[in-house]
Amino acid sequence: APFTSKTPLSFCQYNGSVCCNATEDLKLRNQFKSMNVSVSACASVLKSILCSRCDQFSAELYRIDSAQRTVPVLCNSSISTSSSQSQQAKVDYCAEVWDKCHNVSIINSPFALQAKGGIQINSTSKLTELWQSKGAFCDEFGGASDDGATCFNGGPVLLNSSENISPPSGICLEKIGNGSYLNMVAHPDGSNRVFLSNQAGKLWLAMVPEQGSGETLGIDELNPFLDLTDEVHADAALGLLGIAFHPNFQQNGRFFASFNCDKVRWPGCSGRCSCNSDIGCDPSELSSDNGARPCQYHSVITEFTTNSTTLNLSLVSQIRPVEVRRILTMGLPFTSQHGGQILFGPKDGYLYFMMGDGGGSGDPYNFSQNKRSLLGKIMRLDIDTIPSAKDISDFDLWGNYSIPKDNPFYEDHELLPEIWAMGFRNPWRCSFDSERPSYFLCADVGQDQYEEVDIVTKGGNYGWRVYEGPLLYNLSNYSEANNSSNPTNAIFPVMGYNHSSLNKAEGSASISGGYFYRSMTDPCLYGRYLYADLYADVIWAGFENPKGSGNFTTDQLAVKCAQDSPIQCNAEPELTSPALGFIFSFGQDNKKDIFILTSNGVYRIVRSSRCNYTCSRENVTDFTAPPGSDVDPPSSSPSSGSKLSSPLTLQI
Repeated sequence: APFTSKTPLSFCQYNGSVCCNATEDLKLRNQFKSMNVSVSACASVLKSILCSRCDQFSAELYRIDSAQRTVPVLCNSSISTSSSQSQQAKVDYCAEVWDKCHNVSIINSPFALQAKGGIQINSTSKLTELWQSKGAFCDEFGGASDDGATCFNGGPVLLNSSENISPPSGICLEKIGNGSYLNMVAHPDGSNRVFLSNQAGKLWLAMVPEQGSGETLGIDELNPFLDLTDEVHADAALGLLGIAFHPNFQQNGRFFASFNCDKVRWPGCSGRCSCNSDIGCDPSELSSDNGARPCQYHSVITEFTTNSTTLNLSLVSQIRPVEVRRILTMGLPFTSQHGGQILFGPKDGYLYFMMGDGGGSGDPYNFSQNKRSLLGKIMRLDIDTIPSAKDISDFDLWGNYSIPKDNPFYEDHELLPEIWAMGFRNPWRCSFDSERPSYFLCADVGQDQYEEVDIVTKGGNYGWRVYEGPLLYNLSNYSEANNSSNPTNAIFPVMGYNHSSLNKAEGSASISGGYFYRSMTDPCLYGRYLYADLYADVIWAGFENPKGSGNFTTDQLAVKCAQDSPIQCNAEPELTSPALGFIFSFGQDNKKDIFILTSNGVYRIVRSSRCNYTCSRENVTDFTAPPGSDVDPPSSSPSSGSKLSSPLTLQI
């Protein structure tokens, strides 16, 4: 994620958020000097191009999700004059680069490196020696007119911040179920069915009713899709915590569950203890926690299969609780703060596993900042490739999975190979934005002061236990952690709240992460990230402005229950808001509607007008559009001089 440099960059003089530190700035200076460019006009554009690495949108300029680039995508004027974006593309920067540099000798030219696939060459070259014409050059380095991405026009990417960010009037809910669940996952077949699981270890297949039908959630509590209650140990912070379907579930029938088990009660609950000598922890020195010995409880990820003879897996209504493959087993030092959610990345297909710091007040063993511990981390695993015996030994794997070749370990060998990001206390509910999959947001539960939402990026350190949100947690921890993993570069949250801002009747706070709202049911919520607190009948909506900047403003929204709700909501005494109970989690179905899973039941966000809230966009939006029809989202403001088409798709 972009950060604000503590000292101005001396060579690449970008202001505000940047993606370069002083060391990287010096490397760019040295690279520029080594080119030995004698023509000042060409030298000027080459410096700008090199310094684009420091732009806060460099990930988009260099298209990090595609083939490797040594130069950014250069703006060209290939957009037709009839395009709404034509005003932005009048500056043909690609042509300007060619005009100023095509006949200039450049030592180790970055253009030559990209032409040769990034292979280092020690030769002097001119652009005319590699490309026959300006058109051929801009075909290689220019931005296409219809790819919706950012391009480089010689200076920092600027975005128009004039978009209306007035918050919605409130959130309208209807109650469609009385059951209490921790997880909701949309059926992979794209239908109006979802999977719901509870903490005790049961998973059900449920039918979601159409809005306005007056019907409730169609679920048969007596016949679960899967029953793992014999394997799962459920307690205050233990149980069936995560479910995930393989991206190709409709073809292979593979399903995964993340849960806690008790090795005293279940012989299959056996694995390595996360408190071990590799990280300076001796389980024999730990005292019992809530009556359990260290590593008596384990976190487990297991694989199941439909094992069905039918070719249509949409017809499968029940599977046997027979474990096909144990992905991972890890003993827990304490009885709380161990996340447990699992998700498949929408673009890479890898399994992400969210793990807390293992418990104990203040992370007493500093697991979260220890690069040799999996506690306080988000892991990224390849569950499609069976590891070889050599890989299991070389990587000292904790289970039956492989390591993706682009995990941070390959750039920082001090990290365990499973780690994607670190510095978390207890990540509770993460999600990928369905419109911008590079936005991976996680809520992280705080200790005493602050609850946070983070944009999770590869190799990111989110600061715990040195920082709790943006606040120093304990000054005595600062120097200790600074020596090991440099949390001075900690990535601070983009949203959050202080404990003092909540009703302290419960004496605590615990964030529950949600989703970017991408349904057109309530268009005034569109594009806002929704999250809540376990103990409060309140929902926050975070709005990013400018889009792609990582800068969010949050609003605490009023919540009402529709009078025509299929199940009447209980109201708080003397208040109009519904008594939701404990807010455990959020869910999303295939229509992108958002659900709130609470101790009192299942609630769905519905049209704001059903609660007499006003949304100016509601009357002009087609809410009855069938699934798959083209419904345009609310318009977004394009960037100034650097955006080729809308909507904005930026990667941080």
